[in-house]
Amino acid sequence: MTPADTGASTVVDAASAASDSSGSSGSSEPSDPRMAPRGPGYRRMSFALFLAGVATFALLYSTQALLPLISGDLGVTASDASWTVAAATGGLALFVLPMSALSERFGRRTVMTASLAVAVSVGLLVPFAPSLPALVALRAVQGAALAGLPASATAYLAEEVRPRALVTAIGLFVAGNSVGGMSGRVITGWVAQEWGWRVAVGVIGLVAVACAVAFRLLLPAPQHFTPGSLRPRVLVGTVRDHLANPLLRRLYAIGALFMTVFGGVYTVIGYRLTEAPFSLPQGLIGSIFLVYLVGTVSASTAGRLVGRLGRRGALYLGAGTTAAGLLLSLAPSLPLVLLGLVLITAGFFAGHAVASSAVGKTAQHGRAQASALYQSAYYVGSSAGSTVGAVAFHSGGWAGTVAVGVLAVLGVVVITVSGSLAARRQAAGAPVRALGLPR
Repeated sequence: MTPADTGASTVVDAASAASDSSGSSGSSEPSDPRMAPRGPGYRRMSFALFLAGVATFALLYSTQALLPLISGDLGVTASDASWTVAAATGGLALFVLPMSALSERFGRRTVMTASLAVAVSVGLLVPFAPSLPALVALRAVQGAALAGLPASATAYLAEEVRPRALVTAIGLFVAGNSVGGMSGRVITGWVAQEWGWRVAVGVIGLVAVACAVAFRLLLPAPQHFTPGSLRPRVLVGTVRDHLANPLLRRLYAIGALFMTVFGGVYTVIGYRLTEAPFSLPQGLIGSIFLVYLVGTVSASTAGRLVGRLGRRGALYLGAGTTAAGLLLSLAPSLPLVLLGLVLITAGFFAGHAVASSAVGKTAQHGRAQASALYQSAYYVGSSAGSTVGAVAFHSGGWAGTVAVGVLAVLGVVVITVSGSLAARRQAAGAPVRALGLPR
């Protein structure tokens, strides 16, 4: 891949090429002591972070498939109930940067362990929330606790895994996200149909406890972590450096826009499927989220996708697949709606895996902060998608939610094209301005 193909800087690509060429294969690079596929500790590490991803998404979106039941039980509208999702993702977005700073000082594994411990503890309290405000408050605390997972996990992988295997390793973590999101929604759907939404959320809390314990027992101790500083001036300087990087800015915006689509669709889909002409019971609505398995596959194969199409090509494919799914979901036919959800899920997880791995590859220092900024933008997109998608559904039906998603996908395409043009101008020696922002 050339800089013109991806929008990456020549320096970053050259550094990556030098790292990748240190051995004859991805599994035998004698000059690089970091983990590689089929190497010592790699499988344990992959499975541990996979479980962390399962717990994160299962907890974060534990109420999403239950929104119609929550609306009925608490006597609130769809847009009001959607705050149980938006509060969790918003809390994560606000706290991911501070938590990443703690991981720079105290270590990735320590912060991830503490975050999961607090999040699962709050998860066991959520079923007892007496009102919507109390439920929203607990969900916000839970999201803030989970903020220690995403950025720290990406930084851990960037430090402990060889560059050639990084996209695949992050793809497996993202695949864990998809499995967590799927299993959480499927389990809650069927449990809630029999015993109500409170019992369903409690069951998810217990599943997350098991994942958290296994994660801590399996994750290898970091070997290449160097403690950083907690001084605010250092943190502000690192964040400023990352935001001054035009490629990172584009990746942050892409992550936010992809998640706007995903958050809006999956927050509202339950309401659509309970209405005519579908009128599905809660258990079947929960089972709809089995399409997350498609995301597991697309995320875990993101590395091969980038190898064949380049980063830009992979992003275009993800955006195009997502847009096709959005348009297909407008049909008043359940099989076509399901096919649309499959395409949306596949496109989203592929695009997210490509963009998030590119952040770890691009950042040359303060990787936790670079990943934290991506995660913050990503979950701001989720909160925005959940809220705006619900409002659009309330005012314009499913077509309104789809319109919000299509606009977000067009934004991904515009940013990707802008990055390619900027890289070509840079290669030609012309001044670079990305989306109107000075380099």
